[in-house]
Amino acid sequence: MKFSAQEEYGLRCLLRISKADSPNGLTIPEISQLEDLSAAHVGKILRILRLGGFVDSTRGQTGGYKLTRTASQIIIGDVLNVLGGKLFESSFCEEHSGLGTICTHTIDCSIRSLWNTVQSLLDSVLGKMTLQDLIGTEYNTKVIAGSFADEAVDN
Repeated sequence: MKFSAQEEYGLRCLLRISKADSPNGLTIPEISQLEDLSAAHVGKILRILRLGGFVDSTRGQTGGYKLTRTASQIIIGDVLNVLGGKLFESSFCEEHSGLGTICTHTIDCSIRSLWNTVQSLLDSVLGKMTLQDLIGTEYNTKVIAGSFADEAVDN
């Protein structure tokens, strides 16, 4: 299972913007340099994040990209859905049923059950994590994510 580069880089760009000290936000060239990504790639990602309602841009010499709300109000699950969608969509089986017109496992599919469970756990954890939870050290983020995961399993 892999997450796309777009999801990874999108989170990195949001984190970078959230940590910026500048009242004007950060420009594409600044984010590009700080994250070691091409300006074109950063521009593409920021467009998606802007259309998703996570960042706002201001043009001009004092312009830049800023968060549309505080880091504690930006849910990681929402960001990942805008950047790449869910790991498992319920329509997956309808679109990828093989050569036949219907899947041979339509009635009783243990694989679909597995992916539904994994997606449910991901939604539970990522639906509680905010951008603010990712600001800080890797250890702190691991502790926060672990507590959300424990909660998800208990429910």
